[in-house]
Amino acid sequence: MPPSPVASPSPSPSTSPERTRQLRRVALSGLLGTAVEFYDFLVYGTVAALVFGELFFPGADPAVGTIAAFGTFAAGYVARPLGGIVFGHFGDRLGRKSMLLLTMGLMGGASFLIGLLPTYGTIGVWAPVLLITLRVVQGIAIGGEWGGATLMVVEHAGEKRRGLWSSFTQMGAPLGSLLSSVVVTFVVAMPRDQFTAWGWRVPFLLSVVLLGVGLFVRLKVVESPLFAEVKKERTEARLPIVDVLRRPRPLLLACCVGIGAFTAQSLLTSYLIAYATGIGYARPQVLTALTVSACVALVVLPCASALSDRVGRRPVVLAGAVTSAALAFPVLALVDSKSPGLLILAVVLGHGIAQSVMYGPLGALLTEMFGTRVRYTGASLGYQGATLIGAGFSPMIAGSLVAGSGNGTPVALLICGGSLITAVTVWFVRETSRTSLSGSTPERPNSRRTEGISA
Repeated sequence: MPPSPVASPSPSPSTSPERTRQLRRVALSGLLGTAVEFYDFLVYGTVAALVFGELFFPGADPAVGTIAAFGTFAAGYVARPLGGIVFGHFGDRLGRKSMLLLTMGLMGGASFLIGLLPTYGTIGVWAPVLLITLRVVQGIAIGGEWGGATLMVVEHAGEKRRGLWSSFTQMGAPLGSLLSSVVVTFVVAMPRDQFTAWGWRVPFLLSVVLLGVGLFVRLKVVESPLFAEVKKERTEARLPIVDVLRRPRPLLLACCVGIGAFTAQSLLTSYLIAYATGIGYARPQVLTALTVSACVALVVLPCASALSDRVGRRPVVLAGAVTSAALAFPVLALVDSKSPGLLILAVVLGHGIAQSVMYGPLGALLTEMFGTRVRYTGASLGYQGATLIGAGFSPMIAGSLVAGSGNGTPVALLICGGSLITAVTVWFVRETSRTSLSGSTPERPNSRRTEGISA
């Protein structure tokens, strides 16, 4: 008599197909969240360069107005570490998902309200005050958005392809840039008086569409399995920020290793619009260059991130940093040529390729540097510290130095300097691509570079 067939077990939520579906959903959630983040920030940087000086800081010298507008840009970056601390604390204590819903809502809501703001001519000094306030709200929200979105992807992903899957969150940057460039290209084609009167508001108001889609996807995401295990064992960190600061080396390294990518990103996107239009380029020409660069970055980012799974995070980031430093002055020379074609080439080389190679592996690298109990706080602070130093002040510094020197050499020096900081820091960061994220403390391979944070 033949043996009776053995019934196969019914699939559970932890089976591979369900895990794959959740991983794809989490990756899409991270992509949309970062796209909202960069769309809103880059729309602000673009519009600030074009019109905020006269609308919110009238009566000033044009150069001073531009610097003041980028000062509010920097205010958003200053608030980011605070957001990293606040949302990191509750993300490490209560869970990743709830914090990500809150950060996305705050980010999109603040951007929408900027589109409704009355200008200086209507309410006087309250206009820049409200603008700065909303920028701070944006900064606080973003301070918790990237870290949570990235570590959710990394903590859902398998051990071998964390870099590739985390690239979806990183791809939100060029996607947000692409969307902002397309929308702004459309509105700047308006007659100047219409753009100044109401056209500048359209990109901000349209952010509510991205917000709605992002929230819809994020509501369907399940909590990180690694954090769920921490909750189950009731081993949450009581004060994550204290645990992170108690051993500050990983945090300092995380901040420094990202400086090059964010310096290049900020100067070759937001500030480039003000600089290039100031030396004679038409706005649509600059926005076209940014659009092409964003398309290239959407290809380079996942390729660089996937490569980091095979050869390691450190070699890929180092290659991008060295390339960015080497290209800084040639890129500026191409921009200064005043040729639209060479402008596109410059932005593609400096931002679409070199910056993207640096930036791609950072999502996995920074999250792998911290244990599960403090990962939200540590990764968020590391990332936001890098953005504050590399991107928050560089447009304002570049604007001041260019206005004083009368040429763009300071822009190239800033890009080169930031990239070299990243290149040097990489030598002090341990390789994390083979680090196990199981449990609350990353596995420490036998290496002299075993600096991590035990949590």
